[in-house]
Amino acid sequence: MPGARPRHDPRPAPDSASDVIRWAAFSCVLVPVVLLWYGTSLAGATGTALGLAAVTAACRVLLRRSERCAERCAAQRGGRHTREQTPGD
Repeated sequence: MPGARPRHDPRPAPDSASDVIRWAAFSCVLVPVVLLWYGTSLAGATGTALGLAAVTAACRVLLRRSERCAERCAAQRGGRHTREQTPGD
């Protein structure tokens, strides 16, 4: 079949940390807009946006730090995988 992909083609690993950060940044914009829509003051919506942005930034730092630590631990163990491969992978 021309459209079928061979089984030995490795799929790129999803970057879940980037996905989480993208959705968090989206919520930093969406939540204040919704608050304004429902009548919250501009100051309240701005404060909420700043709070969400601060939490998102802190989470991003922690996620990246965790990824670096996991890579370092895997390198120290000789590159062994920390999870078992499942048949669907």
